Amino acid sequence: MIIGILKEPHEKRVSLVPSTLKKFNVANTDFWIEKEAGELASFPDSKYEKYGSIKSRDAILKEADILVTINPIPKEDLKKVKKGALLVAMFAPYTNEALIEHIKNLGLKAASLDLIPRTTIAQTMDILSSMAAISGYKAVLLAANEFPGFFPMLITAAGSIKPCKVLVLGAGVAGLQAIATARRLGAMVEAFDVRAAAKEEVESLGAKFVEVPGAIDKKDAGGYAVEQTPEFLKKQQEEVAHRASKSNVVITTAQIMGKKAPILLTEETVSKMKPGSLVIDLAASTGGNCEVTENNKTVLYKGVKIVGNSHLAADMPKDASFFYSNNVANYLKLIVKEGQLQLDQTNEIIAKTLVC
Repeated sequence: MIIGILKEPHEKRVSLVPSTLKKFNVANTDFWIEKEAGELASFPDSKYEKYGSIKSRDAILKEADILVTINPIPKEDLKKVKKGALLVAMFAPYTNEALIEHIKNLGLKAASLDLIPRTTIAQTMDILSSMAAISGYKAVLLAANEFPGFFPMLITAAGSIKPCKVLVLGAGVAGLQAIATARRLGAMVEAFDVRAAAKEEVESLGAKFVEVPGAIDKKDAGGYAVEQTPEFLKKQQEEVAHRASKSNVVITTAQIMGKKAPILLTEETVSKMKPGSLVIDLAASTGGNCEVTENNKTVLYKGVKIVGNSHLAADMPKDASFFYSNNVANYLKLIVKEGQLQLDQTNEIIAKTLVC
């Protein structure tokens, strides 16, 4: 069994790191690594050579039984992959149906790691939570860098500075990490989430929980937001508008699996925010929680800066690769036994991730 690790275009992270390969004790399994695959994540080839073989990209594509990447392999490379191989990546299948069909037509298999159920039994494979934790952390550091003032309160001979007011919309993994990081930097933090269970977590981190009554709360939503009634959305937007107008930084994280992200910050709300305020929209890739967000762009709207970036985890490539790698290894141990691929679809994790 050959497991291939590729160097990915426009990506600093790498799918498997040397320390993971060292611990991957599955018999009859070899790792083939493309030259400089981990270079941008601070993992040179010399570290990989102890646990695998450095090979050309073409050789890996043609010979590997499993190809592990973060993003889908480019279409021009898919035709080089040997028939029957398994592609393991984050395919976002709800928005990439044509790609999944193309992979199927080429006689390949595909497992989408972003479909791993967010349950206790699959916790060690939960790619989304790992990347979300990094994104939440980086969102606050980005905000602190972009915000034209201090985060903590300062009392000096030259005068006193009030602490920055941060509003976090969505208290899942990313939101909680954002809350914790903003609090460490000395900001005053408020957080909103439709899930009642989030209140205790938010308050344990020293933030104030903003409650809007009447939310639909599904415990099996896997950390995602749940579609709400028009009545609730109206009340929600009114409360968010009120809080946002008093905030200096708003970090939005709410997403609905397979659907467009809910609008939490309307254009009208943004126009009422203080000049110099900042919005970091982590849901930008699925439409954004802010009505004026543009994906992968920073826009200035009536004195408010809106940063649309759903891929902040890639800006911390070393640790992001480490987390991703460990998650992937735990998934591979589930499907590779004694050097043989065993896709047992009676297993919930395998059944949900196998898109092709």
